[in-house]
Amino acid sequence: MTGIPLAVAIMTDETGWHTSRLKRALRERGALGRCVDLADCRFDTTHAPHGLAIPGYGRGLPDAVIVRGIAGGTFEQVTVRLGILHALRELGVPVYNDARAIERSVDKSMTTFLLHRAGIPTPPTWVSESAPFAQRVLMRECAKGHDIVMKPLFGSQGKGIARVGASSEGCEPLPALKAYGQLAYLQRFVRPVSEPGYDWRVMVIGGKAVTAMRRISEHWVHNVAQGGRCEAAALSEPLATLAERASAALGLDYAGVDLIPCDDNSFGATVIEVNGVAAWRGLQSVTPFDIAGCIVDDLLNRRMALGRSTGNIKEVA
Repeated sequence: MTGIPLAVAIMTDETGWHTSRLKRALRERGALGRCVDLADCRFDTTHAPHGLAIPGYGRGLPDAVIVRGIAGGTFEQVTVRLGILHALRELGVPVYNDARAIERSVDKSMTTFLLHRAGIPTPPTWVSESAPFAQRVLMRECAKGHDIVMKPLFGSQGKGIARVGASSEGCEPLPALKAYGQLAYLQRFVRPVSEPGYDWRVMVIGGKAVTAMRRISEHWVHNVAQGGRCEAAALSEPLATLAERASAALGLDYAGVDLIPCDDNSFGATVIEVNGVAAWRGLQSVTPFDIAGCIVDDLLNRRMALGRSTGNIKEVA
């Protein structure tokens, strides 16, 4: 393959700052990045022997894939889009992050289960289709002096979350489950240790925590998309260890791990989210660390080398 640049498909439903950074990092390392929307890919057993059609690659396949975004859609549409990623992995194409890891991180209930199973500090959580059960949890937590955070099972950037707790008239009612897909995902609210409150976003790439920031907000939601302010943060050993363990528990190649300070464990923090299709524009604005370059280096030097060592990588013509 001398003289032929590696062809890397960047799977995304929208192009912009992140994809430009990834394409530049690939180009600087002699590889060629092309943006592809999973919605435009298809299973097609008449198109090529391998049974896939990936726009821009003719009857062939990319040498590797970076997953930057998956568009929402019907259950059937999302299933097939993830199926394309599963199929690419089956065909020996390194997928970064692969479909199984993304499924684990997108589903908050599975994320919580895997974190809990791995012994990683995360707030007490309840997930149920039963509104009466969810209301009982809420009342019990209120009686103990705890507020509850209700989140959409699939969601990001702090959208759609609600905080429910005690009021002057007693416990507030549980929001209607219809707006949450008839499912209650309830998590005990972690009270801030300072004013204003903050959390951390730690970027983990190739199993190693590489950079971090604090997100500070007068509001209890700290996401940048909800008005949180980014500030550079030292990456302490406990914080790095906790983020790395969280990423490993979900099997992610790269992850944005959100942690909030607390005083009930030796880490001084608890994991509240693990993002498998993590954005890093806010983090990049407060760190000189080249995040896109690190992602590409990890893909080319570790992930693709791992495929070659196991024989699970496609041959390049």
